[in-house]
Amino acid sequence: MLIKDINYYMDLPYSIEVKRIKENGEIYYFAKVLELPGCHTDAPTAAEVLEEIEEVKRMYLEIKLEKGSEIPEPLSEEDLPSGKALVRMPRTLHAQLIKDADLEKVSLNQYIVYKLSK
Repeated sequence: MLIKDINYYMDLPYSIEVKRIKENGEIYYFAKVLELPGCHTDAPTAAEVLEEIEEVKRMYLEIKLEKGSEIPEPLSEEDLPSGKALVRMPRTLHAQLIKDADLEKVSLNQYIVYKLSK
């Protein structure tokens, strides 16, 4: 039987997002574990925030384990959506997107993915 203890959860490949923040002339870094709501921290440097998020993640998981709360696990590749989506749009928008993709010398699909990711 698989024991889901602190070591089990700490070894899972959780997604960590790090953002560089400039506020009032000061720069700092903010990190969060995407699958664990409320699990975040900040630090003056990127290196420090990566160290700190691991400590915060451990404390977060320990508290969840002590309380017997459910702990979300990262999605595996098999659990992720296919990446395909059918989108209906007006003909004029479709025509404009085709023109824009041609100007950029990329496929319509590549252009739409680029525009959606901005």
